[in-house]
Amino acid sequence: MKTINVIGCGNVGKTLSRLWTRHRVFKVQSILNRSLESGLRAVQFVGSGRAVRDYAQLERADLVMISASDEAIRACCEQLCLAGILEEGVIVFHLSGSLPSTLLEPAGAEGALVASVHPVKSFADPLRAVETFAGTFCAVEGDPQACEAIRGALDPCGATTFPVDPHFKTVYHAATVVVSNYLVALMEVGLRCFEKAAIPRETAIEIIRPIATGTLDNVFELGTVAALTGPIARGESSVVARQGEALAKWDEAIRSVYGSLGQIAVELSAAQGHADPEALAAIKRMLEP
Repeated sequence: MKTINVIGCGNVGKTLSRLWTRHRVFKVQSILNRSLESGLRAVQFVGSGRAVRDYAQLERADLVMISASDEAIRACCEQLCLAGILEEGVIVFHLSGSLPSTLLEPAGAEGALVASVHPVKSFADPLRAVETFAGTFCAVEGDPQACEAIRGALDPCGATTFPVDPHFKTVYHAATVVVSNYLVALMEVGLRCFEKAAIPRETAIEIIRPIATGTLDNVFELGTVAALTGPIARGESSVVARQGEALAKWDEAIRSVYGSLGQIAVELSAAQGHADPEALAAIKRMLEP
C-alpha cells in the first residue's frame, strides 16, 4: 500500500485521510500541523498516522498532501523541499480551489510530480463529510501521472472527478462561491426586502422556501434560460422601473444587486425569445449603474 504524508491536516485533509484509511487506498504516515496537539487530534480522527512536530520528523512517503490554507501552501511546499525527503516521482498535491498546481513548482524542481484536487463540498463537519462524500465532484489538474493517481485514489471513495483549466482556476472557484456562498447572501437580500414590507423574517423564510426550491428544481431540470420567469422574462419594463426606483430610495446596495442580476436576466430573457426586444433594451438601460 502506498504511503502518504499530510501537511496542514484541517477539515478537508482529515476527511480525505480518513476515507483513504477506511478504503485502504493509502497508509497515512506522518501528519504535520501547526501544533502537535492539533496533529494528535487529526491522527485520532483519521485512525492512522503519527503526529510530528516539524518537517525534519517527516518520513519519506509516496505522496504528500498539503491541505493548508491558500496563503500557507507555497511556504509549506518550500519547507517540504528543504526537509530533503522528496524523491523522483513522489506526488505532491494541494487542495486549494482557487490556486493552480504550479504553486508547487519548488517540489517539481526536486523531481516530484505535482497536482491539485478540489472537492466541491462543504467540510464544516468532517465526520459528516466522510459519511456523505460519495458522489462529491472533485476538480483535478496537474502533471498527468499525478492526476491519474489522484483520480484512482478518489474513485473508491465514490467521488466523480473532472478536469479544470489551471489558467482559470480562480474563475472556477469564483463559480463555486457564487452558487453557494452568494446564494446565501442573495437569500438575505430577499429577506431584508420582505422585512422592509413589514413581513416578519420567520414568515418570509417560509414564503421564499417553495419559490427558491422550485426555481432551483427548474434550473436543474430545464436549464437557466427556460427556468427564468417574472417581469424581465415578460419584458415588463414599467414593473422593473418601479422596483428599481423603490430600492434606490431605500437601499442603494440592494438596488445595485438588483441591477447587476437583472442585466443577466435580460440576457436570459432575450435567449427565451418571448419578450419584446425593445422592452428588454429599455430594461437593460434602466438597470445600468
